[in-house]
Amino acid sequence: MSTPEPLIFSVDELWLDGQARRAVLEADASGIRLADDGATPEGHLAGTVLPGLRDVHVHLGLIDPTEFLAGGIAAVADFGWIPEQARAWLDDPNLPEVRIVGAFLTCRGGYPSDREWAPPGSVREVTVTDAAAAVDEQLAHGATGVKVMLNSTAGPVFDDATLRAIVTRAHSRGAKVVAHTEGAGQAARAFTADVDALAHAPFTERLDDSLLRAMAHTLTWVSTLDIHGYGERTEDFERALDNVRRFHAYGGVIRYGTDLGNGPLPVGINTRELAALVEAKLSTVALINAVAAPELGRRISHTFEPRCEGARSQSSRGHVAPGGMAQWLASTSVLDHHQIREKLQ
Repeated sequence: MSTPEPLIFSVDELWLDGQARRAVLEADASGIRLADDGATPEGHLAGTVLPGLRDVHVHLGLIDPTEFLAGGIAAVADFGWIPEQARAWLDDPNLPEVRIVGAFLTCRGGYPSDREWAPPGSVREVTVTDAAAAVDEQLAHGATGVKVMLNSTAGPVFDDATLRAIVTRAHSRGAKVVAHTEGAGQAARAFTADVDALAHAPFTERLDDSLLRAMAHTLTWVSTLDIHGYGERTEDFERALDNVRRFHAYGGVIRYGTDLGNGPLPVGINTRELAALVEAKLSTVALINAVAAPELGRRISHTFEPRCEGARSQSSRGHVAPGGMAQWLASTSVLDHHQIREKLQ
């Protein structure tokens, strides 16, 4: 049986690599990509196309993950669950593109080993002698990184030697390390240990500018601002927002993530999270880079809404006016190659 020819189509605007331009794309069951020069479109998709919007901090085991695509999210990173169950999400066609970290790595008696929402098998207690084995176990189940728990407000945390052993092993295997940091000094410890990303913008303390300036060179932060009040401006929200604003001003990279599964959050695009990032002074390009995948994949995000109502709605200081860009991104829907064909003109 012959393989169907890719669908070739033009778009009004493609956001890619920080720029917007007219483009011709091709789509098939393997994904969406730029078409070869000279390719003849068989239809036109009006509006704006972006690489699929993604939420890089979710907990699929605590929600109904089949709602994501309808909610506007094309890709997710699961930040902690039973590795054997998480592996099954990787190839599920009814889910967004999924990346996993496997189990929560913590010290003996550390967070979240005592939490009811963390079922048996979702937490791996680690010592310095089995740090390498703990990392290898997660990667064997399809993880592309591992997550370390540094929550000193809820119990004991890793000593420096164990933390360093985990990071060293992960990096030697080509895997990233993300850290949950909570409590005084824990974000600084993660940075000193060469962790790659923070699972939450720090919210329990105001980080000093010298630390933020240093972090901005190597660390990525996942935003998760809305969990601190779900629309209410709590002290934790204000601290996290202030840290994000200053970290970003020093050139630090912010990624959109919500910690979905933690409280009353929408399964899909969270407009409050996006609006908080706008308030943190992310520019149009920085906000799109925070929420959109860096390259085209199996699905795209698409909106018919004119960009002048969102991305061009800027204040005199060059940042997107509150609400405009968040609402524009929230107007997108996720399309695969079948759905694209249905919308062609």
